[in-house]
Amino acid sequence: MKSIEEQLARYKSVHLNQKNINTHFIGVPLIVLAVTLMLDTIRFEISINDILSMPFTLHLTLAMVIFAVIAIYYLALHRFLALGMLLYILVNLAIAQLFSGVEGVFYIAIGLFVVGWLIQFLGHHYEKAKPAFMDDLSQIVIGPLFLMAEVYFMLGLEPVLKANITSLAIEKRKALAKAR
Repeated sequence: MKSIEEQLARYKSVHLNQKNINTHFIGVPLIVLAVTLMLDTIRFEISINDILSMPFTLHLTLAMVIFAVIAIYYLALHRFLALGMLLYILVNLAIAQLFSGVEGVFYIAIGLFVVGWLIQFLGHHYEKAKPAFMDDLSQIVIGPLFLMAEVYFMLGLEPVLKANITSLAIEKRKALAKAR
């Protein structure tokens, strides 16, 4: 598994333009919310009988399961950033629960998804670089983590991480430009 520095530097290497980063603060949350809403429509139960002499049923959604796995991945990469991401994930799951009874929620999610990606591609127009996921699909999961890191950096948190990923990102960007 690549380190947090490698993952974030790879993502940042095509996100050096502040206009691009700003568009991502709108586009990425729209996409994450859209995916959460879509996955929340897939519900299931796990019944476990006779725990403490009484039946027990867990009511889950696919969003809960997938985001739990992603949260564990974030935790493996960086505990402090994972804490912020866990809060962000919980907010998205709570919003999805609020929308769970809304008719046409899947179509709302599709609309948010499309608008989010349009905003993303507008940002990459400013950057003059293709999105990171086009070369490495795992970068789709890193995008939200990158934005959480940017929030931490704005708050003056994790200055060593910021310095490390920025210098690595600039090197990677130079290598990308040279390869063209």
